[in-house]
Parts: sequence; C-alpha cells; structure tokens
Amino acid sequence: MTDERRFDELLAEFERVGVDPNSFPAGIDVHRDAAMRILRSLPDGAGPAAFLARVREEQLVPRTPPHGTDRRALG
Repeated sequence: MTDERRFDELLAEFERVGVDPNSFPAGIDVHRDAAMRILRSLPDGAGPAAFLARVREEQLVPRTPPHGTDRRALG
C-alpha cells in the first residue's frame, strides 16, 4: 500500500470518528498503526475526547511485543 493510500485511509477514519486531525493538542504523538487501531475500535461519531482517551490509555499500558520482552522494561 502506498503512503498516499495509507494517509487517505487514516483521514477517512478520523472523519468517520469525528476527529479533526488538525486540532490535536500539542505533544500528542501517535504512530500511524496505533492511530488506525484506536480509530477502528471506536464507533462512528465517537469524537475527539474518545480518541484522546484511548491514545492516553495506549501510552500508559506497556505493550509486550510478540517475542515476549517489553523493551521499556530493559532500559
């Protein structure tokens, strides 16, 4: 999939959920894959508060990679 197609897909999900990607608070940093996972888990029209709550949740919960070691635990 091309970068342009991925970007279009991401924008469509933001629109579906009711989030204006141009109005993110400063300091919010979300990887594209995480943003897509979060957006796809939200219902239509969930809004920016629901998205940001899930982003914060995602950042607080350490994810263990498939090989079983969380890199943040090593540092």
